[in-house]
Amino acid sequence: MNFKTDIFGTFDKEWALLTAGSIDNFNTMTISWGGMGTLWGKPVVTVYVKPIRYTYGFIENNDRFTLSFFPEEYRADLLTLGTKSGRDGDKLALTKITPKAVNNGVAFNEAHTTFVCKKIYHQDLDTSNMPPEVVASTYAAEPPHRMYIAEVEEIF
Repeated sequence: MNFKTDIFGTFDKEWALLTAGSIDNFNTMTISWGGMGTLWGKPVVTVYVKPIRYTYGFIENNDRFTLSFFPEEYRADLLTLGTKSGRDGDKLALTKITPKAVNNGVAFNEAHTTFVCKKIYHQDLDTSNMPPEVVASTYAAEPPHRMYIAEVEEIF
């Protein structure tokens, strides 16, 4: 696998869709927190999902998920997918983004890059190890994120 990117800007500036499930039953959410690197000799991504998110159940119940990155012209669609919940209906119908089945998951026709990821580790973030201002601003009303580390099995 060969992949080049702005390692610090890819999640923060471009955002991504994290998608878990099968083409018949999946959910996707926009993420802007994440990382890429190596762990245990494997190429990995690290992503964070709050337990209150609808996608959380999908990622918990599946061994794999995809991360899809899009051209800037889809920014409004990613904003919609990050602010609407799949619990409330078909949020993809509000966008120009179309899902497609891929090995071990769901990707999108409009994405310029998709990672197929296999979960290899997870852990809930511990607020006792965070700066107090982060706890106050990010976790005062909701439980902390769960961190997932996943091996990147395929990039297309």
